[in-house]
Amino acid sequence: MSFRNPPKLLIVVCTLACAATYLTITSCNNGPKDDDVVAKVNGEKILRSEVDKYYNNQTANSPQALPQEQACTLRLSILKQLIDDEIMMQRARKLGLLATDEEVDAKLNDFKAPYTQEEFDKQLKDRNLSLDEFKKDLRRNLTMDKVRNKEISSKIAISDADISNYYNEHKSEFNLIEPEYHMAQILVTVFKGQVDNLRNDKAQNETEARKKVQMIKQRLESGEDFATLAMNYSEQPDTSPNGGDIGFIPESSFKSDPQMWGAVSKLKAGQDSEIIPYNDPPGRLAGFRIVKLISREVAGQRDLADPRVQAAVRQKLRDSREQMLKTAYYEVIRNQTKVENSLAEDMLNNPGVCK
Repeated sequence: MSFRNPPKLLIVVCTLACAATYLTITSCNNGPKDDDVVAKVNGEKILRSEVDKYYNNQTANSPQALPQEQACTLRLSILKQLIDDEIMMQRARKLGLLATDEEVDAKLNDFKAPYTQEEFDKQLKDRNLSLDEFKKDLRRNLTMDKVRNKEISSKIAISDADISNYYNEHKSEFNLIEPEYHMAQILVTVFKGQVDNLRNDKAQNETEARKKVQMIKQRLESGEDFATLAMNYSEQPDTSPNGGDIGFIPESSFKSDPQMWGAVSKLKAGQDSEIIPYNDPPGRLAGFRIVKLISREVAGQRDLADPRVQAAVRQKLRDSREQMLKTAYYEVIRNQTKVENSLAEDMLNNPGVCK
């Protein structure tokens, strides 16, 4: 079993301020104009330029401009995320949980570790990010994690009785009718696009995909960790943050793909495969993948005494409760916040205009 969170969207909200000094500090007249402000959170301004930046990033690879209604919806969605993030940052300041410079620098060094300085600078340039923007991004996400850990995760307790009750009510979930394989995967696609991961140099065509996957295979053969390479280079956004873990796959699913089954059936736990072509739909090359067999589970009923069953149930219950509490928490702190969304008001009053 594998339980995971969707991947998260990295958001950077820049608060602009100005000051002029002539013997004493005075007010500034060249701040953002009212029509540049699309929302306020307890008086803190969110600018149209911020929405435009993320809108342009998300639509950069679209073959054509979005229809007006879709464009408006996307802008509103981006602004909602910016508002939610600003609410969380204000909460963090109130709780004294802002990420420190030391924490940001440590996280930055983790990201830079696989690269030379030149390679790292290229990654930033390719994604239209300055180093300061990237550090703001890291600070925001570290800060929000600290708030969630204190206000949500710390309140979750899963008892042995909770695990036992869930198991007794869902025994069929732990009765395998056929062997299952716990797998991890590194996927490289041949399609143009952008992976939302600073470290990942997205392959844009078949030649680049072949070169990239061969590089990954060589690094695996030299002893590098599969999960780390998956986090850094896999182009599967929903699994790469978890080290490429794709969970438990029934044996019959593999047998429908002779190439995949031929590779997986030869593996022992802990081994990774050769490079496998990935076709989607069948007959059309979509990319390449390398898979790793984490474990193989034989068919039959799993007992509650199995530590893996207990761990899976505990994680499932924790994830479910965390999602419930997170939803409630965001509603509560939003109710305590004064939000003015002028972009939404403009769209409602002028349905034919989206800017």
